[in-house]
Amino acid sequence: MILLLLFSLIMVPAIALAEPVIDSSVMQAQSTRTAPLTIEEVLARIELTHPLLRATGLERAQARAKVLKALGAWEPKVRNEVEFDRYQTFNLTNVSGAPNHLSSGYSDLFLKIGHPWGWEFFGGIRNVFGDHATLLGDDTLNPRRNVQSPAVAVPQDLQLFYPQQMAIVGGRLNLLRGFMVNDEFAAFQQAELAGPQAEVKVAQKRQDLYLAGAVQYWDWQVAVKQADVVKRALAVAEDRYRMVEGKAKAGAVAPIDAVEAREEVQRRREAAIAAQRKVEYEQYKLALFLWENGEPVTPRPEWAPEFHGDMPLPSEEDVAAFKVEATEDRPEVRDLYIEAKLNNIEIKLAKNSLLPKLTVEGGPAIGSIYWVGGVGYRMATLFSMPLFNRTARGKVLHAEAEQERLAYKQAYTERQVQIDVDNWLSAQVRARDRVKAATEALRLAKTLEEGERARFNMGATSVLFVNLRERAVVQAAYELYRAQADYVVSRGGMLWARGALAKPLADSVLAKYGDQLHSAGASGKKLIGRD
Repeated sequence: MILLLLFSLIMVPAIALAEPVIDSSVMQAQSTRTAPLTIEEVLARIELTHPLLRATGLERAQARAKVLKALGAWEPKVRNEVEFDRYQTFNLTNVSGAPNHLSSGYSDLFLKIGHPWGWEFFGGIRNVFGDHATLLGDDTLNPRRNVQSPAVAVPQDLQLFYPQQMAIVGGRLNLLRGFMVNDEFAAFQQAELAGPQAEVKVAQKRQDLYLAGAVQYWDWQVAVKQADVVKRALAVAEDRYRMVEGKAKAGAVAPIDAVEAREEVQRRREAAIAAQRKVEYEQYKLALFLWENGEPVTPRPEWAPEFHGDMPLPSEEDVAAFKVEATEDRPEVRDLYIEAKLNNIEIKLAKNSLLPKLTVEGGPAIGSIYWVGGVGYRMATLFSMPLFNRTARGKVLHAEAEQERLAYKQAYTERQVQIDVDNWLSAQVRARDRVKAATEALRLAKTLEEGERARFNMGATSVLFVNLRERAVVQAAYELYRAQADYVVSRGGMLWARGALAKPLADSVLAKYGDQLHSAGASGKKLIGRD
């Protein structure tokens, strides 16, 4: 027992230290807040602080990285090449009959520049070095022999600052395959489209988060309102139980009525506990859309506002304009346009690969033996073509099939977004009708409840019927709140169908809740001095 007590005392501080640390500033802001939580604030906090939106924004930085990587194919390159050769000049540079064992070499320093159209040029300086006999025609290593040859290692043209230094130029050009259309240029054009693709991904993530956050906000609001109804019904049942219990003790009513009243209290208490759990469940889910100082903020039930009574419907002209707007602004459609552009680049590249390969190139000869011997430059024309060209034809067929697939998908997606507008319009109309019907049903249920309660006070009915009438009121209130929530969800769904939720909120709105210049929705954008 002593050991068990000591172990418990040791473990108590460890358990206390393991408790989660909560930001005191966030907790203080929660406890002192009195203003209701609006849907505008929910969307603004998503735009300003949501981690998933910030993570998606990094697609922009990755898009710029792709462009930089593609530009590296033609980045100017400084190269230095050094070559040293040892050879015998039997009859190449002397006529004495005895071979000269000579050394020769050069060091080339040049700048190579490429172009997306498929050509490449370079220019630089060549510095010659080697045996003295190679340069001046005199064999200083063997004074008894005289080399009967001129200074063959001295360049005869493009000479620069001294005899053993010359300028070098050269390059290569694709005339058929690879001219203006080649793998590197295609990769660069596709990399340039990565920027618009990143913006589409950010818009898609923003749209999904906005809609999910709005739906969760209204679910939380419904849960809070329904919990209030259940709590009020519980309070009424408790008051009635105390009254009936007093009458039962006085003998005014049967004891079974007191049991009936008590059973109703327990039933409503269980419903109140379930409703409270529903509120907590919804508020924790909503907290994932409300971030402050890197931590989710759990909303309080008292922050839930009332539903608005205004329920307008768009006109036929508005619906037609919404469909046009959807086919232009929805991220799904915009992404297909970019995919079509990417595939068009693949088609051009595939068709270009059907052409023969014809390359013209020229420049200084590689190897000192050539220019020592008088051959200083090289010009060449290279031609090649596969006999059946199966690879190129396969690429063309694949790209054309992809183009046709995208055409079908685009036609379907454009029609789909228009159907989404009709669908959410239907949801909006039916939700409005349900609100009207539920409002009237709640009014009638309250009338019956009041009448039944009056009859009960006069002794003309029992507790059971009063409880049934009150349950009907609670259920009617449930249905009304759910219908009101479905209406506002349908309005948000219409904004989603139009593509309006893919656009960020106005800066004037964001400025009320945080710094819009460093918002999560702007993450990954190029900043001055960073890239």
